[in-house]
Amino acid sequence: MDDKQEILDIIAEINFSLHDLALHGWRGFDCSQQSLNKIAGWGQGLFVLPEKLEDIRSDIGDCQRCKLAAGRKSIVFGAGDAGARLVFVGEGPGFDEDQQGEPFVGAAGKLLTRIIEAIKLTRAQVYICNIVKCRPPGNRNPEPDEIEACSAFLERQIAAIQPDLICALGKFAAQTLLNTNQPISRLRGRFHDYRGIKLLPTYHPAYLLRNPDRKRDVWEDMKMLMKEYRYEE
Repeated sequence: MDDKQEILDIIAEINFSLHDLALHGWRGFDCSQQSLNKIAGWGQGLFVLPEKLEDIRSDIGDCQRCKLAAGRKSIVFGAGDAGARLVFVGEGPGFDEDQQGEPFVGAAGKLLTRIIEAIKLTRAQVYICNIVKCRPPGNRNPEPDEIEACSAFLERQIAAIQPDLICALGKFAAQTLLNTNQPISRLRGRFHDYRGIKLLPTYHPAYLLRNPDRKRDVWEDMKMLMKEYRYEE
């Protein structure tokens, strides 16, 4: 008997036993019909399979939920392994990403590819997405209403993938996922909890292109990430 069926059988046995006690007038436990109905529902939805990424993308449709829709060419949903153990979450698409419809394909994307390869993985083995799915004009920072319009889809993506680890690239990804206003400089360098998933913030590759002196910090973060990835195997 597998674990799932054993749990369901235990729930059924509890429900049967309390129902039998109720029939014989036992009042030592709460054997009301309301309680029995609650117990009977314990197993419902317990083993529901996560939704598929393609269903989430279908729900986004030709999104007009925020003002970013007016200037975009592409909705940049995400790319990589739908069952990846590691998910990278960035800020939002840039010009190249908007043109190609893929995340992290410009100069920052090339640097991210090198970072992924440095921890002995490939882009095909991870999943890459962003906080917002459409390019902010002029590559400006995403605004709170734009992040809010997209955040539910990101949450659903992560829930569908069920990764062991998340790497939040930059301030907006880290602050959004951790629901904090702390600067990335204080968040990086240690793991945080995101709904039971270990999350490691680090500097965004675009920031590294402007501040190459921070690459050493990111490498220290990546060594932590690589060690945890191997430990989780």
